[in-house]
Amino acid sequence: MAEESDLEKTEPASPRKLEKAREEGDVPRSRELATCTLLLGAAAALWFTGGSMIRQLNVVLASGLSFDREMAFDMNRLFTHLAAHLVDLAIAFAPMALILIVVALASPMLIGGWLFSGKALQPNFGRMNPAKGLGNMVSTRSGVELLKAVGKTILVGTIAWMVIKFEIDSVMALSVEPLKSGAEHLGHLMLMSFTFIGSGLIIIAGIDAPYQIWQHGKKLMMTRQEIRQEAKESDGNPEIKAKIRQQQREIARRRMMTEVPKADVVVTNPTHYAVALKYAENGMRAPKVVAKGADEVAAKIREIAAENNVVLLEAPPLARALYRHTDLGDEIPEKLYVAVAEVLAYVFQLRAYTKNGGNRPKAPKDLDVPADMDPLNPAAENANGSQQ
Repeated sequence: MAEESDLEKTEPASPRKLEKAREEGDVPRSRELATCTLLLGAAAALWFTGGSMIRQLNVVLASGLSFDREMAFDMNRLFTHLAAHLVDLAIAFAPMALILIVVALASPMLIGGWLFSGKALQPNFGRMNPAKGLGNMVSTRSGVELLKAVGKTILVGTIAWMVIKFEIDSVMALSVEPLKSGAEHLGHLMLMSFTFIGSGLIIIAGIDAPYQIWQHGKKLMMTRQEIRQEAKESDGNPEIKAKIRQQQREIARRRMMTEVPKADVVVTNPTHYAVALKYAENGMRAPKVVAKGADEVAAKIREIAAENNVVLLEAPPLARALYRHTDLGDEIPEKLYVAVAEVLAYVFQLRAYTKNGGNRPKAPKDLDVPADMDPLNPAAENANGSQQ
């Protein structure tokens, strides 16, 4: 039963799947909403620009039907005359066309948003499968589209019949009205038709748009197995991630080892820990940790230090404190300033002895390491417990 539930599409589409569907041009769309907005846009365009458009059309029509005798026998003059009137017609319809273009571009923002996808234009031979086409013809979606088409036809037909019924006398009178008043009357009838039909389509669009959103979400629903697989792909294979982390640690370790020859001193435990310190009077406020490690890494640090004549100093409490309380690149804690100062003083004296001779300096013993800085000191455990 658990396996069957994992294979059922019961989970909503993940953001990743929605984004992938959008890249492929698959977003919810409502043709009824687009048609409704265009009709209402046309009504608004007629309302705002209809008066000036009708006046310009009257002028163009009157001018176009009057021409002199010579123009009838001169094709060049006739074509020039017609071209000028075509330009006037374009100017007359330009405001309305501009409003419709703006409405057509804005309507996708109501559902689905703007989308530019090249994948939607690529050929898909699966759509040419006859069996799939027959299946679509008898699907639930096809039934809904059929009911919607029938409902739209009945609604729009009823509204158109009512408009014609109440305005039949006005429609019949258009043929005998003067040009100017007839054009204005025709514009009024078109405005009323667009408004009533567009308002009727609001009902269909109000039903279709939520249905398209629901249908799109249902189509993209996922099984629990798909959710787990997607999460695995997003997070990456644990084995691969572990291998990547191992490689990153190895790279960081090699980079750290290149800093050991530049260190001034390596403080050791002597076998468990090794911490390499460097200090430059110009540019450093306090000594910095340039390398640190435990066990095998500590052994490698000691080996590289010995090969490059870096001073090795056995100071277990200080080594433990530095290892515990610092990271690579950190300055040493203020509580360890005194102890590290003694170590560096010894290192500089040893360099002077190597260069100039004289009495060999003695390695410092019993360095001043505060009890709460040494992990093996009970005082450090008590301090950590009180902080927690």
